[in-house]
Amino acid sequence: MVNRLAQSPSLYLRKHAENPIDWWPWCDEALVKARREDKPIFLSVGYSSCHWCTVMEGEAFSDSAIATYLNANFLPIKVDREERPDLDSIYMQALQMLVGQGGWPLNIFLSPDDLVPFYGGTYFPVEPRYGRPGFLQLLQILRSLYDTDKPKVGAVKSQILETLQQSTLLPADDNLSTELLLRGLIASAKILVPSGQGTSFPMIPYGLTALRSVRLVESTDELNPQQICLRRGLDMALGGIYDHVAGGFHRYTVDPTWTVPHFEKMLYDNGLIMEYLAELWSQGHQEPAFERAIAGTVQWLKREMWAGYFYAAQDADSFVTPADAEPEEGAFYIWREAELRDLLTDAEFADLSADFFISAEGNFEGTVVLQRQQSGPLHPETEAALKKLFAVRYGQADVETFTPAIDAEAAKTTAWPGRIPPVTDTKMIVAWNSLMISGLARAAAVLHQSDYLDLAIAAAQFILQNQWINGRFHRLNYDGTPAVLAQSEDYALFIKALLDIQQASLAFAERAAADWLAHAKNIQSEFDQWLWSDAASGYYNTASDASESLLVRERSYQDNATPAANGVAINNLIRLFLLTKELTYLDRTEKTLQSFSVVMDQATRACPTLFQSLDWYRHQTLVRTTAQNIVKLSRQYLPTVVLSVDSDLPDDAEGLVCQGLTCKETATTYDQILEQIETSQRRNR
Repeated sequence: MVNRLAQSPSLYLRKHAENPIDWWPWCDEALVKARREDKPIFLSVGYSSCHWCTVMEGEAFSDSAIATYLNANFLPIKVDREERPDLDSIYMQALQMLVGQGGWPLNIFLSPDDLVPFYGGTYFPVEPRYGRPGFLQLLQILRSLYDTDKPKVGAVKSQILETLQQSTLLPADDNLSTELLLRGLIASAKILVPSGQGTSFPMIPYGLTALRSVRLVESTDELNPQQICLRRGLDMALGGIYDHVAGGFHRYTVDPTWTVPHFEKMLYDNGLIMEYLAELWSQGHQEPAFERAIAGTVQWLKREMWAGYFYAAQDADSFVTPADAEPEEGAFYIWREAELRDLLTDAEFADLSADFFISAEGNFEGTVVLQRQQSGPLHPETEAALKKLFAVRYGQADVETFTPAIDAEAAKTTAWPGRIPPVTDTKMIVAWNSLMISGLARAAAVLHQSDYLDLAIAAAQFILQNQWINGRFHRLNYDGTPAVLAQSEDYALFIKALLDIQQASLAFAERAAADWLAHAKNIQSEFDQWLWSDAASGYYNTASDASESLLVRERSYQDNATPAANGVAINNLIRLFLLTKELTYLDRTEKTLQSFSVVMDQATRACPTLFQSLDWYRHQTLVRTTAQNIVKLSRQYLPTVVLSVDSDLPDDAEGLVCQGLTCKETATTYDQILEQIETSQRRNR
């Protein structure tokens, strides 16, 4: 017997289709039913590759006694956070107010009349353990509280709602100073300094901001931004977070040494890391491991994540045999030392051991996660060994396309020629595809790889051709069908992706035919129409006609694993102004920065992308030059520069460097262009 989630296009929701719980999706019908029957709403939010979401699905959500009580006394709603990041953001804030921390699964209890939460948590076990109550006991306590102590429930709700509403009221200021910018850049660099304990996340929004500090912040014994940024790149390209056999980056490592990953692969991480490594390369750190990691990730994308667009994610867990009841974390990726000795020649094993940490006891539960011992190129025998390991994992040496396992049943019943792969979430998310498009475009320009740009263009064209219904942009695509109105991150990141393609295409004359700037302008107009706040400035997370059931309308400014929409949007506005000379874009840039300036001053560590925006605002530079010069300039690290081909330059001119509304004297040599650009990018230091 299946519940109503069986018909959902969301892989995460379908994973709960056989639960005895009478799940609803988030919809008006469910909310009306909860109010009519006066049932508290149990809202459970997660995503398909979430490990503890999977654990809770197999435990508490599959327990018949829990389901019987939950169905009778609550209205249970399941939400895929990747479909509805607006809902996830609001209720994650509420959870952090309630218990002091957040995470997924996000499980929270709402009053049906106003959807305000009164209790929440993350993973709840069936029986009491880990200092947490058993889930059935908790449900009974909460239902009794809801029925018998309305004043206490009301007091909790009132405090939560007031705090949420206050969080959206940001006082504006006009402090957009150099001092504020430098504080933000230094804060981002400091966040990247290894702590020596806990987990290790890529934190690329901070990394991309810290890269800017290299040109503006003087190095000291206490803080060397250049070394910090390079170290982060090496940790990722050499560490166990990178899949050295088949490409692609895992989400994070569970240790501070970048050794043992939490094995899921998220598209957004890979797009951001590709852009970061390309920018390191453009700064002069031409480390072979960076180029190899980018190339390997592109191959992984083409082989396992491509359907005219990029899939969303791959799970951390996979089955070892079809008979297994439950998958094991990392099973697709790990090796035993004895297995490596059997598979490889003595010379291959020796070179693999010289390049990677390998031991009989392993580094992950008696097995080996491959982690490099040093930078530089790999030995030829090591590359040969890695190809053999690839063949074992995939069943053959040369695999150009790999049909994904779309759910656990497919993973267990398909006759795989190699290991059973993890499940792939095949939905298309505009924001995440956009991050990958940007990463590919930047890597294409820096490494002068036209095939990277071709892949980026193909993904962008899919979105342009498929993601509008009745003139409205949509966030998701399930097997050719668009779904869910686009949110602010979809607009902002896709406009950025289009501008990144436009800039990268200038370095490849044969790719410059499409009018990427026109597309970006059109989508910016739609973004302005539906999500711009006239009263507060900045962009709401959700469109004006899709916010009825939301407690508050948020304007995202805090970065997490992905950059905040408003920071990206400001960057886009400045670039659009430089390319079009339309002052409306510049006016909106200044208003939005002012609307978040107090946040930047008081919560400096929370919003690195806004400091990228402030850098753009203070150092915006347009370079009009020849196509030949643009090929060379595209490979440089020019974080506040927009390039434009100018065919009307005087005969003795090489280019014109403009700072916002004013231009410098005409440059007559390429070296003079570089000198003027450098001065322009530091003019407000």
